[in-house]
Amino acid sequence: MTAPQPRRDPRRPTTTLWRPTGPEELALVRALDWRAWPPRLPEQPIFYPVLNEDYAIRIARDWNVKHSGVGHVTRFEVDTAFLARYPVQQAGGRTILELWVPAEELDDFNAHIVGPITVTHTFR
Repeated sequence: MTAPQPRRDPRRPTTTLWRPTGPEELALVRALDWRAWPPRLPEQPIFYPVLNEDYAIRIARDWNVKHSGVGHVTRFEVDTAFLARYPVQQAGGRTILELWVPAEELDDFNAHIVGPITVTHTFR
């Protein structure tokens, strides 16, 4: 289920992001060859990648499992210079950090993903 690890190009600095993901979204990522996030649904105006793995684990384990029976944590690299347009949002405690990417910018965001999206944890 896990795609190959991304290859980092030192000439193109990247930032590691995580995303807690349910089974439906993960199936769409797989269909996109592990290279992009699917378009948001009308009731999802923002795409929320998170800045630390622990926060992603808590969401996948405590929320996705409860609502979907399974939760995955994904990791991916994004062009650091591109990410500067999205200020870090503190969504709670000091380690609960997210980026808020408007749904209409997701195609551009996806174009700046470097390497594949990988699954790092699965919870049932």
